[in-house]
Amino acid sequence: MSECPHTATLPRPEPAPGSETCPECVIAGTTPVHLRLCLVCGHVGCCDSSPLRHATAHFHETDHAVMRSFEPGEDWRWCFVDGALV
Repeated sequence: MSECPHTATLPRPEPAPGSETCPECVIAGTTPVHLRLCLVCGHVGCCDSSPLRHATAHFHETDHAVMRSFEPGEDWRWCFVDGALV
């Protein structure tokens, strides 16, 4: 893991109640493989192994650089800008 300048000022929000899945996948009628939580705004999106890659799409739409796994027992974080675990 590495340090990146995008982690120092993160608000680290919790997901909104009822965010147990990717809302974009629900609308599209697809099933997410794994979930990711945006550490800027709390958006829950599906991973890049999912058909529509909503967590990455959220980064491209918002420039929110860092997300964490939203899977039980996982606590790693990823910076899209640096392309690294942080």
